Amino acid sequence: MTGQVTTVDGRVAGRRGQATRQKLLDCLGRMLGASPYRDVKVIDVARKAGTSPATFYQYFPDVEAAVLELAETTARESAALSELVTGRSWAGRAGRQTAEELVDGFLAFWRKHDAILRVIDLGAAEGDRRFVRIRTRVQGAIVKPLADTIDELRSRSRGGETDASPAALAGSLVTMLAAVSAQPKSLQALGAKQADLKPALTSLVHLGVTGRRPAAK
Repeated sequence: MTGQVTTVDGRVAGRRGQATRQKLLDCLGRMLGASPYRDVKVIDVARKAGTSPATFYQYFPDVEAAVLELAETTARESAALSELVTGRSWAGRAGRQTAEELVDGFLAFWRKHDAILRVIDLGAAEGDRRFVRIRTRVQGAIVKPLADTIDELRSRSRGGETDASPAALAGSLVTMLAAVSAQPKSLQALGAKQADLKPALTSLVHLGVTGRRPAAK
């Protein structure tokens, strides 16, 4: 944790207070992975963290405020996703590798933040503008550089173009990756083996970005 941390009443939290606040957030994050968001209560989070509800209320007015803090942290961490696209080559075997690393990196990020990302999606689907803004930031971290990459490749290419706008293609690809990340068990129940998903996603991402199938390994 970096930067100044304050309590609900505006006091600056010391090192011990910051550690307590972070422990509450960590416990809440783990609980979101096992319980529906709206079933999580302040007393449960406090008990899990080995403290009291009164201590929880020193740092957060309610569970939703703490959830939004977790969501903001995830949004900040999502900025690193742009590194999976920016400055990468999409030519030949290097292009296949770029697509593979993009898929691997994206899926790893979604697995790491699965619980809070599901809450963000729920809040956004219900029209909560706070969650809509956060989801836009998370997706934009990779949609924007991917759209720029598609646009640049088109400007240099003599073939493989489509009529779809770069932003639409990039947004569709990222939405596809997010959906697959969020529903692995459902896809497996439909016959899509986990081992087959990454190669399929790699081919689709490469095709969407370049207009061509990836080179053979």
